Amino acid sequence: MISLSLAVWIVRLTLLYLLIGLCFAVAFAARGAGWLDPVARHGTMGFRLLVIPGAMTLWPYLAFRLAKGVPSRERNAHRDLAQ
Repeated sequence: MISLSLAVWIVRLTLLYLLIGLCFAVAFAARGAGWLDPVARHGTMGFRLLVIPGAMTLWPYLAFRLAKGVPSRERNAHRDLAQ
């Protein structure tokens, strides 16, 4: 059985994670999404609002991708044939 203090700490850590994620997600929706995916650069305000919940949840992964400094390149048969 989980003690009450442990449950409180789990909730606090979850809220902290989501708060950091929200701060990151707003900045990511404004600029970062367009840097990682050139098509997202021309996204509407509706698109940016839809991206925020996902970016809020996946912020460590997205921050790592932005810090890595290389935008994503989709690799598929069409791109391989074009090169």
